[in-house]
Amino acid sequence: MNDIDFECTACGKCCHDLRLPLTLAEASDWLARGAKMELLCEAIPWPVDPAPGDELAEYRKVRSSPAMSGTLPVRISITLAGAFTGPCPNLGADMRCGIYEDRPRVCRIYPAEINPFVTLATANKECPPEAWQGKPLQRQGVLVDDTTRRLIGESRRANQDEAVLRMQLCEALGLNRAALANEGFVMHTPDSGALLAAIQQVRANPRTVGSGAAQWTFVSNRATTLDALRSVEASSEPDQPETTGSFRYLGFFPAAA
Repeated sequence: MNDIDFECTACGKCCHDLRLPLTLAEASDWLARGAKMELLCEAIPWPVDPAPGDELAEYRKVRSSPAMSGTLPVRISITLAGAFTGPCPNLGADMRCGIYEDRPRVCRIYPAEINPFVTLATANKECPPEAWQGKPLQRQGVLVDDTTRRLIGESRRANQDEAVLRMQLCEALGLNRAALANEGFVMHTPDSGALLAAIQQVRANPRTVGSGAAQWTFVSNRATTLDALRSVEASSEPDQPETTGSFRYLGFFPAAA
C-alpha cells in the first residue's frame, strides 16, 4: 500500500511485549524510573570497506563501531532496548501513556519505520483497522507528515552519533559477545544500577574508542555458522542455553547441525 493514513486510537496494542530501541539519554531516564533494560549486540564481518554507492553497507557502517573477532575485522552494532513483557511499565489502566510528554522518540515515530530499508506495512502493525483512517501519513510510498520525518531524521542521527559511545558502554561493562548479523542477537542484561552508572559516565566523559582492537566473540546455535567463523579465524562459541549468566543468545532460526 503506497498511500497510508493514520491516527492513534489509544488501543494500547503497540505498548505490550516490546523491546524499545532507546537513545542513551532515553535509556538513562528509563532506568531511573526503575524499568528493565537490555543491550542487543550483533556483529558484521567487515574485512574491507564496501565499494562506494552501497547504501545498505554505509547505513550499517555509520551505526556500528569497528572491532576484531580473532583475526577477523568486524563491526559491532549495539541497541539499547527498554524491555517489558505485558504492558509497558508507563502504560496506565486506561491505555494512556503515563510519560506521554517525555515518551521515547521511537514511540513518537510509530507506526513509521526508522530503518530506511524497511517498508511501512500496515499488516505488520498491531493497530485496529480504524487507525488507518486518520490523517495523511504516506503518499506514493513517501512520508508526508513533517513531524514524523523530523523525528526519524533525529533518530538516525542519534544512532550514528552514539555508536562509539555504545561501544564505550560495552567496554565499561565488560560485554564482548555478539551474534552474527541477520542471524540473531546476543542479549546482555547487566545490573540496572551498574548500567545506569556506566551510561552516565560515558555521556559525561565521551572518548574515541580505539581503532578496532577490542576483541569480540560470536555466539551461535548453528554449527554451520561456527564452522564458517572458525575458517576465517574469528573468535566464536556455541550457544549454551542451559548456562545462566548476564547474556542470552536470541537466534532468528532454529539450530542447524
